Amino acid sequence: MNPRTAAILFALATAICWGLYGPSVAKARSLNTPPEWSSFKPFLFIGLAYLVWGCLGGAAAMRSFGDSFSFSGNHAKAAMWGFIGGTMGALGALALTFALFKSKGNFGLVMPIVFGGAVTVTAIVNVIQGKASHSPLLWVGMVLVLCGLVLVAMYSHESHGPAPAASGGLAASTGASAGAEH
Repeated sequence: MNPRTAAILFALATAICWGLYGPSVAKARSLNTPPEWSSFKPFLFIGLAYLVWGCLGGAAAMRSFGDSFSFSGNHAKAAMWGFIGGTMGALGALALTFALFKSKGNFGLVMPIVFGGAVTVTAIVNVIQGKASHSPLLWVGMVLVLCGLVLVAMYSHESHGPAPAASGGLAASTGASAGAEH
């Protein structure tokens, strides 16, 4: 398999895993009925999972590629940036837990904002670092991503039913209530 295809497949695997992250965290939160504990009890296990999979997976991959387990000298900066990246991931997971808590587990609202926003932040960082084209199409793409995330967030979270009908409308004439679909 060529490297580009492998990169795309791993990126898709990441998208699937991270796309399931929000619903999984929301499910963990929904099991707290009636509320007996905070949303951060499951977050502790999110951290544990990062530790286990990050350390064991990283060590296994290092071994399979014949890496040394030295993190000094030329490796110190890479270790530092790895720690910074892990910190961003962990702080993002913490912020996501707060977002899901405040939205009452509404991952359909939260996750599009998270991922659409992340793509846009990455593009902006690439522009600042000089690693991206300054083509106007890049900016058009970022605007389209932002528009897309707003639309997905607006229409993918749980519906609260139709707006109540005005007096004398269809709901009143049929005896139906606005929330009858639930």
